[in-house]
Amino acid sequence: MAKIMVTGGAGYIGSHVVKLLGEYGHKLIVYDDLSNGNKWAVLYGDLIKGNVGDEELLNKVFKQFKPDIVMHFAAFIQVNESVKNPIKYYQNNTSNTLTLIKAMINNNINKLIFSSTAAVYGIPSKIPVPEDHPLKPINPYGQSKTFVEKILKDISYSSNFNYLSLRYFNVAGADPDGKIGQAYRESTHLITRALKTAKGEYEKLQIFGTDYPTKDGTCVRDYIHVVDLAEAHILAMDYLLNQNVSEVFNCGYGHGFTVREVVNTVKKVTQIDFLVEETDRREGDPPELVADSSKIKNVLKWKPKYDNLEFIIKTAWEWEKKYTTKIKNESQL
Repeated sequence: MAKIMVTGGAGYIGSHVVKLLGEYGHKLIVYDDLSNGNKWAVLYGDLIKGNVGDEELLNKVFKQFKPDIVMHFAAFIQVNESVKNPIKYYQNNTSNTLTLIKAMINNNINKLIFSSTAAVYGIPSKIPVPEDHPLKPINPYGQSKTFVEKILKDISYSSNFNYLSLRYFNVAGADPDGKIGQAYRESTHLITRALKTAKGEYEKLQIFGTDYPTKDGTCVRDYIHVVDLAEAHILAMDYLLNQNVSEVFNCGYGHGFTVREVVNTVKKVTQIDFLVEETDRREGDPPELVADSSKIKNVLKWKPKYDNLEFIIKTAWEWEKKYTTKIKNESQL
């Protein structure tokens, strides 16, 4: 069994990976400043409250725990916010990650799984988009992750430091056991926004742009269930612990759904016909963003189990209903 430090392990994706690692019996330290994460989401391991930019605390944790590998999820992820406040994103996503890498190297820890994003591709010229597509991010969020990938590449060339960078497409859904799920304070994800609109938390759901060159005029995205993504991290960890290599992998299913298809499926699953408003395009939205996922399937032998839009939405819906009750109960304590 491995000893793993998980930064951002109290957040949406990190907590699902922690749950899976814990079920497999690995020894864990979860390191999170709880700015976007939740204590209740950490089902395994010891939680240390700390910021990834705190080099002194990182050194202390590394010296005491001595992890075999670090999984790095701690990041800000909202595109619109990154445009309005780029310094926040470059500080947390890029500079703090560099601090983490420096502390790892100083403590002879040389294996990292990095959470990257399809936003590094910008508006791709090829669909499905392969890993060797040029990186042309169009917002500070994507740029902040691109910088880290370049830093990792340079460091791996100059030392025995190895990494796997996993580029996520549109992550959705929730733990089928119903124990954890998405709990952002302000979610911008389409499926979550649609479900919250169905619940009545929002008056209407906006569709941004209906004149794209797609089958119904709305954007196409590749939606991956969070548990399939978590499984990809387990495979990535096993691979990196046994191979002295550095690689990049797309994490998506290789096919997409339009915004209208997603909205219609949410209405079908929830059986609620909520209000939808069509409005203008958002600047920088690619018409289509779908992963070429052949590399991760061939190299890591990744076999997704939940490649079904209805199932993805159903698990997210069950969690949304449960999460509302959970918040209500906690507020009454």
